[in-house]
Amino acid sequence: MLNSTPGAAPSGAPARRRRPGPAVTAVAFAFWITMAGTTAPTPLYPLYGEALGFSPFTVTVVFGVYALGVVAGLLSFGRLSDQIGRRPTLVAATVLSAVAAVIFLVTQDVAVLLAARVVSGLSAALVTGAATAALTELIGPNARVRPATVALFANMGGLACGTLLAGILADLAPEPLRTPWVVLGGLAVLGSLGVAAGRESAVHRSGFTLRFQPLHVPGDIRAEFLRSAMAAGAGFAVLGVLTAVTGLFLGTLLHQPSHALTGLVVFIAFACTALGQLLIRVLKDAVALPAACLGLIAAAGLIALALATTWLVPLLIGAAVNGLATGVALGQGIATITARSAPRHRGASVSTFFAILYTMLAVPAIGVGVLIHASSLRPAGEIFSAVVAALALAVLLSLMAARRGR
Repeated sequence: MLNSTPGAAPSGAPARRRRPGPAVTAVAFAFWITMAGTTAPTPLYPLYGEALGFSPFTVTVVFGVYALGVVAGLLSFGRLSDQIGRRPTLVAATVLSAVAAVIFLVTQDVAVLLAARVVSGLSAALVTGAATAALTELIGPNARVRPATVALFANMGGLACGTLLAGILADLAPEPLRTPWVVLGGLAVLGSLGVAAGRESAVHRSGFTLRFQPLHVPGDIRAEFLRSAMAAGAGFAVLGVLTAVTGLFLGTLLHQPSHALTGLVVFIAFACTALGQLLIRVLKDAVALPAACLGLIAAAGLIALALATTWLVPLLIGAAVNGLATGVALGQGIATITARSAPRHRGASVSTFFAILYTMLAVPAIGVGVLIHASSLRPAGEIFSAVVAALALAVLLSLMAARRGR
Protein backbone atom coordinates (compact mmCIF):
# COMPACT_ATOMS: atom_id res chain seq x y z
CA MET A 1 0.00 0.00 0.00
CA LEU A 2 1.26 3.45 -0.86
CA ASN A 3 2.16 5.99 1.76
CA SER A 4 0.42 9.34 1.76
CA THR A 5 3.70 11.20 2.03
CA PRO A 6 7.05 10.42 0.45
CA GLY A 7 9.70 9.00 2.67
CA ALA A 8 12.51 11.15 3.91
CA ALA A 9 15.33 11.56 1.43
CA PRO A 10 18.79 13.02 1.86
CA SER A 11 19.06 16.73 1.13
CA GLY A 12 19.51 17.31 -2.59
CA ALA A 13 18.69 13.71 -3.50
CA PRO A 14 16.05 13.20 -6.18
CA ALA A 15 12.61 12.15 -4.96
CA ARG A 16 12.18 8.41 -5.08
CA ARG A 17 9.60 7.15 -7.58
CA ARG A 18 6.85 5.12 -5.99
CA ARG A 19 5.37 2.06 -7.64
CA PRO A 20 1.62 1.53 -7.84
CA GLY A 21 0.41 -0.74 -5.06
CA PRO A 22 -2.77 -2.62 -4.13
CA ALA A 23 -4.66 0.57 -3.29
CA VAL A 24 -4.03 2.02 -6.76
CA THR A 25 -5.02 -1.27 -8.38
CA ALA A 26 -8.24 -1.39 -6.37
CA VAL A 27 -9.25 2.18 -7.26
CA ALA A 28 -8.37 1.72 -10.95
CA PHE A 29 -10.36 -1.52 -11.08
CA ALA A 30 -13.37 0.09 -9.36
CA PHE A 31 -13.21 2.95 -11.88
CA TRP A 32 -12.93 0.49 -14.78
CA ILE A 33 -15.79 -1.81 -13.79
CA THR A 34 -18.15 1.05 -12.96
CA MET A 35 -17.62 2.64 -16.37
CA ALA A 36 -17.85 -0.79 -18.05
CA GLY A 37 -21.31 -1.22 -16.59
CA THR A 38 -22.49 2.00 -18.25
CA THR A 39 -21.82 0.81 -21.84
CA ALA A 40 -22.68 -2.86 -21.35
CA PRO A 41 -26.33 -2.44 -22.51
CA THR A 42 -25.25 -1.30 -26.01
CA PRO A 43 -25.08 -4.72 -27.72
CA LEU A 44 -28.10 -5.90 -25.72
CA TYR A 45 -30.56 -3.22 -26.89
CA PRO A 46 -31.82 -5.25 -29.91
CA LEU A 47 -32.50 -8.17 -27.55
CA TYR A 48 -34.34 -5.90 -25.13
CA GLY A 49 -36.35 -4.54 -28.05
CA GLU A 50 -37.46 -8.05 -28.99
CA ALA A 51 -38.13 -9.14 -25.41
CA LEU A 52 -39.98 -6.00 -24.28
CA GLY A 53 -41.45 -4.98 -27.63
CA PHE A 54 -40.16 -1.43 -27.92
CA SER A 55 -39.01 0.64 -30.91
CA PRO A 56 -35.62 2.16 -31.81
CA PHE A 57 -36.92 5.47 -30.50
CA THR A 58 -37.31 3.90 -27.04
CA VAL A 59 -33.69 2.72 -27.22
CA THR A 60 -32.45 6.26 -27.76
CA VAL A 61 -34.63 7.52 -24.88
CA VAL A 62 -33.22 4.82 -22.57
CA PHE A 63 -29.70 5.86 -23.52
CA GLY A 64 -30.51 9.55 -23.19
CA VAL A 65 -31.87 9.02 -19.68
CA TYR A 66 -28.51 7.55 -18.68
CA ALA A 67 -26.52 10.51 -19.99
CA LEU A 68 -28.85 13.06 -18.41
CA GLY A 69 -28.58 11.08 -15.17
CA VAL A 70 -24.81 11.55 -15.31
CA VAL A 71 -25.27 15.30 -15.76
CA ALA A 72 -27.66 15.50 -12.79
CA GLY A 73 -25.26 13.43 -10.69
CA LEU A 74 -22.26 15.57 -11.59
CA LEU A 75 -24.06 18.78 -10.71
CA SER A 76 -25.58 17.39 -7.48
CA PHE A 77 -22.78 15.16 -6.14
CA GLY A 78 -19.67 16.34 -7.99
CA ARG A 79 -18.05 17.41 -4.70
CA LEU A 80 -19.11 14.40 -2.65
CA SER A 81 -15.65 12.83 -2.40
CA ASP A 82 -14.26 16.16 -1.16
CA GLN A 83 -16.94 16.19 1.54
CA ILE A 84 -17.01 12.58 2.82
CA GLY A 85 -13.80 11.12 1.37
CA ARG A 86 -12.70 9.14 -1.68
CA ARG A 87 -13.20 5.67 -0.24
CA PRO A 88 -16.89 5.93 0.81
CA THR A 89 -17.74 7.65 -2.48
CA LEU A 90 -16.03 4.91 -4.48
CA VAL A 91 -17.78 2.23 -2.43
CA ALA A 92 -21.11 3.95 -3.11
CA ALA A 93 -20.35 4.17 -6.84
CA THR A 94 -19.44 0.50 -7.20
CA VAL A 95 -22.42 -0.58 -5.08
CA LEU A 96 -24.71 1.47 -7.33
CA SER A 97 -23.09 -0.21 -10.34
CA ALA A 98 -23.89 -3.61 -8.84
CA VAL A 99 -27.45 -2.47 -8.05
CA ALA A 100 -27.88 -1.34 -11.67
CA ALA A 101 -26.73 -4.80 -12.82
CA VAL A 102 -29.32 -6.44 -10.57
CA ILE A 103 -32.07 -4.18 -11.93
CA PHE A 104 -31.05 -5.05 -15.49
CA LEU A 105 -31.09 -8.71 -14.47
CA VAL A 106 -34.74 -8.58 -13.37
CA THR A 107 -35.97 -6.12 -16.03
CA GLN A 108 -39.45 -6.98 -17.30
CA ASP A 109 -40.57 -3.65 -18.78
CA VAL A 110 -39.25 -0.34 -20.07
CA ALA A 111 -39.84 1.51 -16.79
CA VAL A 112 -37.46 -0.85 -14.96
CA LEU A 113 -34.94 -0.50 -17.78
CA LEU A 114 -35.07 3.29 -17.40
CA ALA A 115 -34.55 2.95 -13.64
CA ALA A 116 -31.47 0.79 -14.26
CA ARG A 117 -30.01 3.41 -16.57
CA VAL A 118 -30.60 6.21 -14.05
CA VAL A 119 -28.79 4.24 -11.34
CA SER A 120 -25.99 3.46 -13.78
CA GLY A 121 -25.65 7.14 -14.68
CA LEU A 122 -25.44 8.10 -11.01
CA SER A 123 -22.69 5.51 -10.42
CA ALA A 124 -20.67 7.03 -13.28
CA ALA A 125 -21.14 10.53 -11.90
CA LEU A 126 -19.90 9.47 -8.46
CA VAL A 127 -16.92 7.44 -9.60
CA THR A 128 -15.40 9.87 -12.11
CA GLY A 129 -14.24 12.63 -9.76
CA ALA A 130 -13.61 10.39 -6.75
CA ALA A 131 -11.45 7.86 -8.60
CA THR A 132 -9.47 10.51 -10.48
CA ALA A 133 -8.73 12.38 -7.24
CA ALA A 134 -7.87 9.16 -5.37
CA LEU A 135 -5.44 8.03 -8.08
CA THR A 136 -3.75 11.44 -8.02
CA GLU A 137 -3.30 11.25 -4.24
CA LEU A 138 -2.25 7.60 -4.11
CA ILE A 139 0.21 7.63 -7.02
CA GLY A 140 1.77 11.02 -6.40
CA PRO A 141 3.73 13.24 -8.80
CA ASN A 142 6.95 11.20 -8.91
CA ALA A 143 5.57 7.83 -10.03
CA ARG A 144 6.69 6.13 -13.22
CA VAL A 145 3.16 6.32 -14.62
CA ARG A 146 1.18 9.56 -14.39
CA PRO A 147 -2.04 9.47 -12.36
CA ALA A 148 -3.89 11.11 -15.26
CA THR A 149 -2.82 8.27 -17.57
CA VAL A 150 -4.07 5.61 -15.17
CA ALA A 151 -7.37 7.48 -14.75
CA LEU A 152 -7.72 7.88 -18.53
CA PHE A 153 -7.28 4.19 -19.27
CA ALA A 154 -9.49 3.11 -16.37
CA ASN A 155 -12.24 5.48 -17.55
CA MET A 156 -12.11 5.02 -21.32
CA GLY A 157 -10.96 1.42 -20.98
CA GLY A 158 -14.07 0.66 -18.97
CA LEU A 159 -16.32 2.39 -21.50
CA ALA A 160 -14.66 0.46 -24.32
CA CYS A 161 -14.48 -2.95 -22.65
CA GLY A 162 -17.98 -2.95 -21.13
CA THR A 163 -19.74 -3.09 -24.47
CA LEU A 164 -17.29 -5.61 -25.94
CA LEU A 165 -17.50 -7.92 -22.91
CA ALA A 166 -21.31 -7.79 -22.87
CA GLY A 167 -21.46 -8.48 -26.61
CA ILE A 168 -19.18 -11.51 -26.38
CA LEU A 169 -21.11 -12.92 -23.42
CA ALA A 170 -24.43 -12.31 -25.21
CA ASP A 171 -23.19 -14.31 -28.22
CA LEU A 172 -21.72 -17.17 -26.19
CA ALA A 173 -23.96 -17.45 -23.11
CA PRO A 174 -27.23 -19.42 -23.06
CA GLU A 175 -29.05 -16.46 -21.44
CA PRO A 176 -27.75 -13.32 -23.22
CA LEU A 177 -29.85 -10.89 -21.16
CA ARG A 178 -28.78 -12.37 -17.84
CA THR A 179 -25.21 -13.67 -18.04
CA PRO A 180 -23.56 -10.28 -18.80
CA TRP A 181 -25.21 -8.73 -15.75
CA VAL A 182 -24.28 -11.61 -13.46
CA VAL A 183 -20.63 -11.21 -14.53
CA LEU A 184 -20.59 -7.41 -14.38
CA GLY A 185 -22.51 -7.29 -11.10
CA GLY A 186 -20.08 -9.75 -9.54
CA LEU A 187 -17.10 -7.72 -10.72
CA ALA A 188 -18.70 -4.54 -9.32
CA VAL A 189 -19.08 -6.21 -5.91
CA LEU A 190 -15.42 -7.25 -6.12
CA GLY A 191 -14.47 -3.65 -6.91
CA SER A 192 -16.49 -2.40 -3.95
CA LEU A 193 -14.75 -4.81 -1.59
CA GLY A 194 -11.37 -3.80 -2.98
CA VAL A 195 -11.77 -0.09 -2.32
CA ALA A 196 -13.45 -0.74 1.05
CA ALA A 197 -10.37 -2.67 2.15
CA GLY A 198 -8.07 0.19 1.15
CA ARG A 199 -7.33 3.39 2.98
CA GLU A 200 -8.66 6.89 2.63
CA SER A 201 -6.41 9.11 0.51
CA ALA A 202 -8.09 12.49 1.12
CA VAL A 203 -6.46 14.45 3.91
CA HIS A 204 -9.17 17.10 4.29
CA ARG A 205 -12.94 16.51 4.27
CA SER A 206 -15.48 19.29 4.61
CA GLY A 207 -18.53 17.26 5.65
CA PHE A 208 -21.60 16.46 3.59
CA THR A 209 -23.87 19.25 2.37
CA LEU A 210 -26.30 18.71 -0.50
CA ARG A 211 -25.87 21.67 -2.82
CA PHE A 212 -26.46 21.94 -6.54
CA GLN A 213 -23.24 22.83 -8.38
CA PRO A 214 -23.94 25.96 -10.45
CA LEU A 215 -22.69 26.00 -14.03
CA HIS A 216 -19.73 28.29 -14.69
CA VAL A 217 -18.18 29.28 -18.00
CA PRO A 218 -14.89 31.10 -17.26
CA GLY A 219 -15.12 34.61 -18.67
CA ASP A 220 -11.40 35.02 -19.35
CA ILE A 221 -11.29 31.98 -21.68
CA ARG A 222 -14.96 31.87 -22.74
CA ALA A 223 -14.27 31.65 -26.48
CA GLU A 224 -11.68 28.85 -26.14
CA PHE A 225 -13.91 27.03 -23.63
CA LEU A 226 -16.96 27.11 -25.92
CA ARG A 227 -15.01 26.08 -29.03
CA SER A 228 -13.51 23.07 -27.25
CA ALA A 229 -16.87 22.18 -25.72
CA MET A 230 -18.66 22.34 -29.08
CA ALA A 231 -15.99 20.30 -30.87
CA ALA A 232 -15.80 17.65 -28.15
CA GLY A 233 -19.59 17.78 -27.85
CA ALA A 234 -19.95 17.00 -31.57
CA GLY A 235 -17.73 13.95 -31.06
CA PHE A 236 -19.70 12.93 -27.97
CA ALA A 237 -22.90 13.20 -30.00
CA VAL A 238 -21.49 10.65 -32.45
CA LEU A 239 -20.39 8.42 -29.55
CA GLY A 240 -23.91 8.62 -28.13
CA VAL A 241 -25.59 7.71 -31.40
CA LEU A 242 -23.11 4.88 -32.02
CA THR A 243 -23.79 3.56 -28.54
CA ALA A 244 -27.56 3.77 -28.98
CA VAL A 245 -28.18 2.52 -32.54
CA THR A 246 -25.13 0.55 -33.76
CA GLY A 247 -26.94 -2.71 -33.00
CA LEU A 248 -29.93 -1.55 -35.04
CA PHE A 249 -27.70 -0.52 -37.97
CA LEU A 250 -25.81 -3.80 -38.02
CA GLY A 251 -28.92 -5.91 -37.63
CA THR A 252 -31.30 -4.19 -40.06
CA LEU A 253 -29.06 -2.75 -42.79
CA LEU A 254 -26.01 -5.01 -42.70
CA HIS A 255 -27.83 -8.16 -41.54
CA GLN A 256 -25.06 -8.73 -38.98
CA PRO A 257 -26.84 -9.75 -35.75
CA SER A 258 -23.58 -10.43 -33.85
CA HIS A 259 -23.66 -8.70 -30.47
CA ALA A 260 -19.87 -8.96 -30.24
CA LEU A 261 -19.56 -7.00 -33.50
CA THR A 262 -21.80 -4.26 -32.07
CA GLY A 263 -19.57 -4.18 -29.01
CA LEU A 264 -16.48 -4.01 -31.21
CA VAL A 265 -17.66 -0.86 -33.03
CA VAL A 266 -18.26 0.98 -29.76
CA PHE A 267 -15.03 -0.44 -28.28
CA ILE A 268 -13.07 1.07 -31.19
CA ALA A 269 -14.76 4.44 -30.70
CA PHE A 270 -14.00 4.72 -26.98
CA ALA A 271 -10.52 3.17 -27.20
CA CYS A 272 -9.57 5.73 -29.85
CA THR A 273 -11.01 8.50 -27.67
CA ALA A 274 -8.46 7.51 -25.02
CA LEU A 275 -5.66 7.51 -27.60
CA GLY A 276 -6.78 10.91 -28.84
CA GLN A 277 -6.36 12.38 -25.38
CA LEU A 278 -2.79 11.07 -25.30
CA LEU A 279 -2.07 12.83 -28.62
CA ILE A 280 -2.45 16.17 -26.81
CA ARG A 281 1.01 15.60 -25.39
CA VAL A 282 2.60 15.75 -28.86
CA LEU A 283 0.27 18.15 -30.71
CA LYS A 284 0.85 21.90 -30.52
CA ASP A 285 -2.00 23.97 -29.10
CA ALA A 286 -2.43 25.79 -32.40
CA VAL A 287 -2.87 22.49 -34.24
CA ALA A 288 -4.92 20.35 -31.82
CA LEU A 289 -8.42 21.79 -32.10
CA PRO A 290 -8.34 22.44 -35.90
CA ALA A 291 -7.12 18.86 -36.40
CA ALA A 292 -9.94 17.60 -34.18
CA CYS A 293 -12.53 19.53 -36.23
CA LEU A 294 -11.17 18.12 -39.50
CA GLY A 295 -11.26 14.63 -37.99
CA LEU A 296 -14.88 15.08 -36.90
CA ILE A 297 -15.87 16.19 -40.40
CA ALA A 298 -14.09 13.19 -41.93
CA ALA A 299 -15.70 10.81 -39.42
CA ALA A 300 -19.18 12.18 -40.16
CA GLY A 301 -18.56 11.60 -43.86
CA LEU A 302 -17.40 8.03 -43.26
CA ILE A 303 -20.43 7.20 -41.12
CA ALA A 304 -22.76 8.70 -43.76
CA LEU A 305 -20.96 6.59 -46.38
CA ALA A 306 -21.48 3.47 -44.27
CA LEU A 307 -25.20 4.22 -44.08
CA ALA A 308 -25.49 4.94 -47.80
CA THR A 309 -23.55 1.84 -48.91
CA THR A 310 -24.44 -0.52 -46.00
CA TRP A 311 -20.72 -1.30 -45.77
CA LEU A 312 -19.08 -2.10 -42.45
CA VAL A 313 -15.56 -0.83 -43.17
CA PRO A 314 -16.43 2.91 -43.32
CA LEU A 315 -18.32 2.54 -40.04
CA LEU A 316 -15.31 1.01 -38.30
CA ILE A 317 -12.93 3.64 -39.69
CA GLY A 318 -15.40 6.42 -38.91
CA ALA A 319 -15.74 5.22 -35.32
CA ALA A 320 -11.93 5.23 -34.95
CA VAL A 321 -11.46 8.68 -36.53
CA ASN A 322 -14.30 10.16 -34.47
CA GLY A 323 -12.79 8.73 -31.30
CA LEU A 324 -9.35 10.19 -32.03
CA ALA A 325 -10.81 13.60 -32.88
CA THR A 326 -13.07 13.59 -29.83
CA GLY A 327 -10.16 12.68 -27.57
CA VAL A 328 -8.03 15.51 -28.94
CA ALA A 329 -10.84 18.07 -28.49
CA LEU A 330 -11.58 16.76 -24.99
CA GLY A 331 -7.93 16.81 -23.95
CA GLN A 332 -7.44 20.31 -25.37
CA GLY A 333 -10.49 21.60 -23.52
CA ILE A 334 -9.43 20.15 -20.17
CA ALA A 335 -5.85 21.39 -20.64
CA THR A 336 -7.12 24.90 -21.39
CA ILE A 337 -9.39 24.95 -18.34
CA THR A 338 -6.80 23.62 -15.91
CA ALA A 339 -4.03 25.89 -17.19
CA ARG A 340 -5.85 29.16 -17.78
CA SER A 341 -8.99 29.36 -15.63
CA ALA A 342 -9.02 30.94 -12.17
CA PRO A 343 -8.22 28.31 -9.50
CA ARG A 344 -11.29 29.18 -7.42
CA HIS A 345 -13.57 28.41 -10.40
CA ARG A 346 -11.61 25.51 -11.90
CA GLY A 347 -13.74 22.71 -10.45
CA ALA A 348 -17.00 24.39 -11.49
CA SER A 349 -15.59 25.03 -14.98
CA VAL A 350 -14.61 21.37 -15.44
CA SER A 351 -18.04 20.25 -14.20
CA THR A 352 -19.72 22.62 -16.65
CA PHE A 353 -17.53 21.32 -19.48
CA PHE A 354 -18.54 17.73 -18.80
CA ALA A 355 -22.17 18.69 -18.27
CA ILE A 356 -22.16 20.12 -21.81
CA LEU A 357 -20.51 16.97 -23.19
CA TYR A 358 -22.95 14.56 -21.53
CA THR A 359 -25.89 16.68 -22.67
CA MET A 360 -24.51 16.43 -26.21
CA LEU A 361 -24.18 12.68 -25.64
CA ALA A 362 -27.89 12.38 -24.81
CA VAL A 363 -29.96 14.92 -26.72
CA PRO A 364 -28.76 14.15 -30.29
CA ALA A 365 -29.30 10.42 -29.68
CA ILE A 366 -32.91 11.11 -28.76
CA GLY A 367 -33.21 13.38 -31.80
CA VAL A 368 -31.97 10.57 -34.04
CA GLY A 369 -34.58 8.32 -32.43
CA VAL A 370 -37.28 10.82 -33.37
CA LEU A 371 -35.99 10.93 -36.97
CA ILE A 372 -35.88 7.13 -37.17
CA HIS A 373 -39.47 7.00 -35.94
CA ALA A 374 -40.51 9.61 -38.52
CA SER A 375 -38.59 8.10 -41.46
CA SER A 376 -36.02 5.30 -41.14
CA LEU A 377 -32.48 4.68 -39.93
CA ARG A 378 -30.62 5.62 -43.10
CA PRO A 379 -31.98 9.17 -43.65
CA ALA A 380 -31.89 9.82 -39.89
CA GLY A 381 -28.22 8.86 -39.77
CA GLU A 382 -27.36 10.89 -42.85
CA ILE A 383 -29.07 14.01 -41.46
CA PHE A 384 -27.29 13.55 -38.13
CA SER A 385 -23.90 13.15 -39.87
CA ALA A 386 -24.50 16.37 -41.79
CA VAL A 387 -25.33 18.26 -38.57
CA VAL A 388 -22.17 16.97 -36.84
CA ALA A 389 -20.03 17.96 -39.82
CA ALA A 390 -21.65 21.42 -39.90
CA LEU A 391 -21.00 21.95 -36.17
CA ALA A 392 -17.35 20.92 -36.49
CA LEU A 393 -16.98 23.16 -39.56
CA ALA A 394 -18.48 26.10 -37.64
CA VAL A 395 -15.91 25.63 -34.86
CA LEU A 396 -13.12 25.41 -37.43
CA LEU A 397 -14.25 28.61 -39.16
CA SER A 398 -14.48 30.34 -35.77
CA LEU A 399 -10.89 29.34 -35.02
CA MET A 400 -9.71 30.69 -38.37
CA ALA A 401 -11.58 33.98 -37.84
CA ALA A 402 -10.11 34.39 -34.36
CA ARG A 403 -6.57 33.88 -35.67
CA ARG A 404 -7.10 36.39 -38.48
CA GLY A 405 -8.37 38.85 -35.87
CA ARG A 406 -5.26 38.39 -33.74
